[in-house]
Amino acid sequence: MSKKLLLIPGPTPVVDRILGVLAEPTVSHISPEMERDLKQALENLKKIVFTRDGQPFIVAGAGTLAMEIALLNIVDDKEKVLVVSQGYFGQRMAEICQAFGFEYHLLQSSWGKVVTVEELAGELKKHKYAVVVCTHVDTATGACAPVREYAEAVTVHQPEALFVVDGVCATGGIEERMDDWGIDVILTAAQKCLGAPPGLAIDVFSPRAMEKRKKMARVKAYYADIMRWLPVMENPNRYFSTPCVNEIRAFAEATRIVLEEGLEKRFERHERFAAAIRSGLRSLGFSTYTDETCLASTLSVLKYPQGLDDASFRKILYENGVVVAGGLGPTAGQVFRFGHMGNLTREDVIFAFDAIEKTLLSLGYEFSLGDGVETVRSLLVR
Repeated sequence: MSKKLLLIPGPTPVVDRILGVLAEPTVSHISPEMERDLKQALENLKKIVFTRDGQPFIVAGAGTLAMEIALLNIVDDKEKVLVVSQGYFGQRMAEICQAFGFEYHLLQSSWGKVVTVEELAGELKKHKYAVVVCTHVDTATGACAPVREYAEAVTVHQPEALFVVDGVCATGGIEERMDDWGIDVILTAAQKCLGAPPGLAIDVFSPRAMEKRKKMARVKAYYADIMRWLPVMENPNRYFSTPCVNEIRAFAEATRIVLEEGLEKRFERHERFAAAIRSGLRSLGFSTYTDETCLASTLSVLKYPQGLDDASFRKILYENGVVVAGGLGPTAGQVFRFGHMGNLTREDVIFAFDAIEKTLLSLGYEFSLGDGVETVRSLLVR
């Protein structure tokens, strides 16, 4: 099979409607078509993260650039950052602080779990921070943090601190209410829950975060300086650096699809699919790596039953038409990561389980044929 079903934790499958826009002829970055689509993408982003007056930025780059943009534009030299880490990508945020010389403290959970609200509150009582940043869903561990409760803890214990959420594996698939919860920056990328092709770094700044940036004399960035991009976001006919025209237009279409489905329905679908997929995999002998108290609805990290080899399983599954991801860091070789976010359909899930069962048969693994397929089929009734 030349076409593979992409079930890694991003990029996620891109539906034909979005691919059709991506394939349209490239237009000028200051054309009426580009102006229309960029403006709509920005407005739709505000709806997706539930903000009235937040300022979105869409910039060519990856999620890591979105992380840099978030920090570089709100952290001054003499300020300290608290990084609340659930795993691999919390560590990356700490590395970004280190790279730019920002003082930081890393509050780290064990892999597969999350930092508790009590642990966060305890740290906020002991030390003062200008910025608190957390990963909503860690792509390596599948752990989903209690972001709303984190925001409440920051508001109670250090209301002057800015609260940043890394929503790369959550935004558009798991609820994030920027205004209601008191989030100052949400960062994400196009290719995860939003279902667009990779290539865009996305940040949404609250009025409070924008005010802080405007008061800063300088930041440790040029391309990542939001004040250089702000005129373009306010008026797409202005120029700073050539944007990814086709990707932005495709992303605008992706945001239309999100809003057409309805945010509440989309969040519920992600939860329902996650539960069905995990039930199906458990029926085949797999178990979840992530603690049951913090399972994300956007991806699952699965431990292999005894006798299954990671590399062999993923290789044959690929040949059967499905791509999943291996483990990162200490989980390498012990787990596989199954992404179930974005515009995934019931038919996609059933196809994936058929491929998983064919793979298990090829490997000589003993199980009841059809258990996985029938489990997900029954749980994902139309």
